[in-house]
Amino acid sequence: MRTWTPRRLLAAAVGATATTVLIAVPTDLIDTPLFGRSVPVTWWAWPVLIATAVLSGLLLATYVRPGDAMRSPRAERRVGTVGGVLSLLAVGCPVCNKLVLLALGTSGAMTWFAPAQPLLAIVSIVLLGWALRRRVLGERQCPLPAVVGGRVER
Repeated sequence: MRTWTPRRLLAAAVGATATTVLIAVPTDLIDTPLFGRSVPVTWWAWPVLIATAVLSGLLLATYVRPGDAMRSPRAERRVGTVGGVLSLLAVGCPVCNKLVLLALGTSGAMTWFAPAQPLLAIVSIVLLGWALRRRVLGERQCPLPAVVGGRVER
């Protein structure tokens, strides 16, 4: 990552900021009049959100290619997407999630889903970290050829 261009670093910062807003607003970690929360925010919600945002931003930056590189033929987006969605579920209000309420009801959400949220948080961070590591190692082991003057150089 030390060799990343300013364009990639900017993508990482924008991705981390966007992830924070996209998760924190609907889960009411950032208080807005648009969303409410029936259950107080847990002590671990913000650290999980910060870790998720940083990892998501860095993962997004791995998809930004230098201006002179050819397009990568392989993309591993699923693991990162699953990690982000799990993080959203982990920091959200257990009784505000419509899917959880439909599946478990209010008492089930508090009895079964709320205690599982820390585990969801850990799994989400592990998946995002794994996806990032795999992308970064793939770049180091198989660098993309550069296009210089219309010609591919290896």
